[in-house]
Amino acid sequence: MNLQILFEEQTKLLHKTSLEKKRYLYTKINWSLKSIGILGQRGLGKTTMMLQYIKEYFSDKNSALYVSLDNPYMQSVSLFEFAKFFEQHGGEVLFVDEVHKYENWSTHIKNIYDALELKVVFSGSSILQISQQNSDLSRRSIIYTLENLSFREYLELLDIYKFDSFSLEDILKYHITYAQNISKHIKPLMHFKEYLEFGAYPFILEDKEAYHQKIIQMINLILETDLPHINHIDISQIAKLKKLLYLLATNVPFIPNITDIAKATNISRPKVYDYLEYLERAKVINSIKSKEKGYNIMAKPEKLFMQNTNISYAITANIDTGSGREAFFVNQIKNALSSQTRLIDDRIFSVKKGDFLVDDKYTFEVGGKNKDFSQIKDIENSYLAIDDIEVGYGAKIPLWLFGFMY
Repeated sequence: MNLQILFEEQTKLLHKTSLEKKRYLYTKINWSLKSIGILGQRGLGKTTMMLQYIKEYFSDKNSALYVSLDNPYMQSVSLFEFAKFFEQHGGEVLFVDEVHKYENWSTHIKNIYDALELKVVFSGSSILQISQQNSDLSRRSIIYTLENLSFREYLELLDIYKFDSFSLEDILKYHITYAQNISKHIKPLMHFKEYLEFGAYPFILEDKEAYHQKIIQMINLILETDLPHINHIDISQIAKLKKLLYLLATNVPFIPNITDIAKATNISRPKVYDYLEYLERAKVINSIKSKEKGYNIMAKPEKLFMQNTNISYAITANIDTGSGREAFFVNQIKNALSSQTRLIDDRIFSVKKGDFLVDDKYTFEVGGKNKDFSQIKDIENSYLAIDDIEVGYGAKIPLWLFGFMY
């Protein structure tokens, strides 16, 4: 095995890697653990984070190595044997990218953990369900999920302004102070409008003109490559999946009728449920269940949204304003609370009074600046998340401020 070629490739990658801007997850990862998994949608910066860590702590050493498993060379060797060889030649940390491209990857990671002193950091598609791997990898590896850019991160990435993040509870308590301070430095409504269309992915820095085209390409790769490989979906079903996704994107707000979806897409009812789950795990859509049925695993979702509003803009120019507001709110709440370990996912539900129940405690109604409290006036811990206002008052909070939670 020739490590020299791989180190030369890594040197080229590190030369292009900047340490100036890091994703929110970078400082939350416990990099000292023996086995770390980083999952996330394509294009969010998983590879960059790994290269940043190598550049920051191992730039003058040959004890850390980055490899991508879609490299033809790595496809031709045993990952475990490669890791063993690397350790024998001074390796301390192996960074393994695109693990979902490698057959039986989880068994190799498990064997590295059990048989070697080598630390391993691996990344892969958000579709992967580590808990279901045959090697019981979930007991050995700590898994982190990288989400799309928050509104706050977008502002920092584009050098507009660098702000601190706030917890949900602090936003509810101190939103007036926060909004006033932020509005002294930027025009939040102007930037928020831009974020909804162009702000969810770091590749906005590369080419704004081709931004939506890159999102479409990313979705095609998820549907045509990742889903068939990971979930063993027959390639003949991909056209139906694309039809399903377009149906969800253009019919908003989308309150799903499984029978109607099955007829419109020529997909069987059981498969509709499966495909909706796959699309959600792939971070292409978000589903919301009702509080009343929320703990029933088989309950159909009450509402379906694109995972973020950028995907909606990439698929169709006819964006429903109300649905876009709700999609942003759902996206930021789910992303911000995703790091909290929960026995049951109670981050956000739909409710009969108001729009959403968050953290099983707070009721929110999302709307434009003329929205009032009439639907939630008698509900404890209820708030309005309002678009088109810079600063709120009382329990009326600017919608854009929920983009500052991570």
